[in-house]
Amino acid sequence: MLFGEEAMRSLRSSHVAVFGLGGVGSYAVEALVRSGVGELTLIDDDTVSVTNLNRQLEALHSTVGQSKTDAIAARCRDINPDVILHPIFARYDAEHREDFFAAPYDYIIDAIDTVSAKLDLIETAQKRGIPILSALGTGNKLDASQLQITDISKTYNCSLARVVRKELKSRGITHLDVLFSPELPVKPDALETPPPGRRSVPASVTWVPGCAGLMMGGEVIRQLILRRKAEKK
Repeated sequence: MLFGEEAMRSLRSSHVAVFGLGGVGSYAVEALVRSGVGELTLIDDDTVSVTNLNRQLEALHSTVGQSKTDAIAARCRDINPDVILHPIFARYDAEHREDFFAAPYDYIIDAIDTVSAKLDLIETAQKRGIPILSALGTGNKLDASQLQITDISKTYNCSLARVVRKELKSRGITHLDVLFSPELPVKPDALETPPPGRRSVPASVTWVPGCAGLMMGGEVIRQLILRRKAEKK
């Protein structure tokens, strides 16, 4: 009723890759599959843990221990049995880059939380002319109303945005569509030891990464429809 049948046909013929199926990525997938995107590549190298229960759609007591790719693929098939899925249970990095680009993508959602992988994915997508929307920091934040989609050059109050912006500039990239929040982060209680290479473990609630993922999925759907309309003119 909102898009029309031609737009729905375009969505059914679109292929979107979602890199990272955590609190942001899982909700982005939800928006895509429920809106009729016909083909999805789902990428993550982690398994469902009880610590994911507060914010990740695929995280249930019945799925603890399963790979996130399998758990969310099962959810997608239950929503739309006709969706074409390519679950990839692996970590994206520069060394194995080509393993993730065996098929052409119409759009990429970047919900990776590792800076080096995020930078390489962004650079690779832009070099290949694939539209990409990247998530920045949603951890330690409580106010989902401050989330916004903008160009990375307009971001502020986000430490991840600052690092990514600086590193991309050194690679000659000054523009990138991102989702970020200018909300100043809350300092969480340190309840666990950070993994090697990290100074702290970010805390998260259901609604901030969830709203971020839904916004990203919605933006990609709108852009796919607009692009197909422009191609037909």
